[in-house]
Amino acid sequence: MKKQILATFTFAFMLAAAATTTAAASGPGDDEIAHIVVTANNIDIEAGKLAQSKSQNKEVKDFAKQMVTDHSAVNKQATDLAKKLKVKPKDNSTSKSLMDGAKENIANLKGLKGVEFDKAYVDHEVAYHVAVADAIDKTLIPSAKNEELKALIVKVRPAFVAHLEHAKSLQSKLTK
Repeated sequence: MKKQILATFTFAFMLAAAATTTAAASGPGDDEIAHIVVTANNIDIEAGKLAQSKSQNKEVKDFAKQMVTDHSAVNKQATDLAKKLKVKPKDNSTSKSLMDGAKENIANLKGLKGVEFDKAYVDHEVAYHVAVADAIDKTLIPSAKNEELKALIVKVRPAFVAHLEHAKSLQSKLTK
């Protein structure tokens, strides 16, 4: 259990540190922001799909399904906007850091079963959504130059916060 908690917090720290590092270098460009948005959504989609297949808890499975649905929709909006703006998403240190953390998290989750899996998945979702909301507020919105890209990020932020609150609610139920 300690290993999955450490992996969750390591991943959240990596996201926050990568976003801060990128922001310190005058902030990511719109092409990098587009890649970060798509990467962050893909990570939650992959974790959600895994949870849908592994969890035996209906509430966790329903939450995972919502993550897949909602993050897929945001990815479509982001991809459509990038095409419209002729912005080619550019890989960067933040998106690479996100992927590294995601690989570690998925590998950890694959080794768990039952309630242990559910707790680790939900704990990660809480930490991940905290880190993403922080990156949105401190890096992505302030750094976005294109107003449509900025507007999309501002528009989807409440969904990330709602996901966080839902995950926290599940987390409290799983610890009882």
